[in-house]
Amino acid sequence: AKAVNRITLPGALFVAFIAILPYIILWMGDVQSFPFAGTTVLIAVGVALELMRQIDSQLMQRNYEGFLK
Repeated sequence: AKAVNRITLPGALFVAFIAILPYIILWMGDVQSFPFAGTTVLIAVGVALELMRQIDSQLMQRNYEGFLK
């Protein structure tokens, strides 16, 4: 339970930061409209992370094929 709590808080803070990032960009800059809402950014980050995980998994599988033969 202690490890879960140590992971959950930073993860929640990171997700909250990503969700409000478009509003910070609108507030800080002279941008009149920003086409990405917080949800869109969260989905894009999630897809990018999953894609990186899949690529890493494929590369690891290729490296281990030599040991299996």
